[in-house]
Amino acid sequence: MSLLILIPAFNEAGNLLGVIGRIREVVPGADLLVVDDGSTDATARVARQAGTRVVSHPFNMGYGVAIQTGYKYALRQGYDCLVQIDGDGQHEPESILDLLAPLQAGEADFVLGSRFHDRASYRPPLARRVGMAFFRFLVRRIVGQPIVDCTSGFQAFNREVIRFLSSDLFPVDYPDADVLITLHRAGFRIREVAARMYANREGRSMHSGLKPLYYVFKMLLSIVVVMLRSRKLYRGGR
Repeated sequence: MSLLILIPAFNEAGNLLGVIGRIREVVPGADLLVVDDGSTDATARVARQAGTRVVSHPFNMGYGVAIQTGYKYALRQGYDCLVQIDGDGQHEPESILDLLAPLQAGEADFVLGSRFHDRASYRPPLARRVGMAFFRFLVRRIVGQPIVDCTSGFQAFNREVIRFLSSDLFPVDYPDADVLITLHRAGFRIREVAARMYANREGRSMHSGLKPLYYVFKMLLSIVVVMLRSRKLYRGGR
């Protein structure tokens, strides 16, 4: 099974070497791709010096665009499986094996790594916990599964999902809970496993200031759009 590890990165020159090194220890046979989303530091140079493949955006286009760039690369290169892991060290590379296990066993198409099965490793601020709880409730009601961490960016999925998320159906603004609902409506099998993660570094979270309010508005709007689309459209996207 050919495996691509996708690392979206924006100004992560100080963290990439450590992340890349740990990933190679855990999955030495995997290919690594860093999508440099218009960084103003040495992110791209550090990634290349570490021997990874690099795709660079000419300017910062946002997290959703960065990860979809990686999906399209994986699709064109014919990879069977993709693991998505942040470049800031928030995700523990050792958990990659736990995410891959359901895919390799043919039990799931999309595997979500949950921060909250290991509560000692991650505890977000109160405002963010409230938002997570709200969207967790929505996703559970729509998807019909007891998903715990619907906003996790630590994910693994097979080639069919890579193909699907490379299409125009992928919500590039804030791809979180709406992605899970989209995949469910398209008929993909979703599985959640425990994954060790750590809190974001101060000042780097998008959930600061007034951004949480904008995030909630955009996410709700995206979920409404997902629910209004015909299921036939999703099946056609596969």
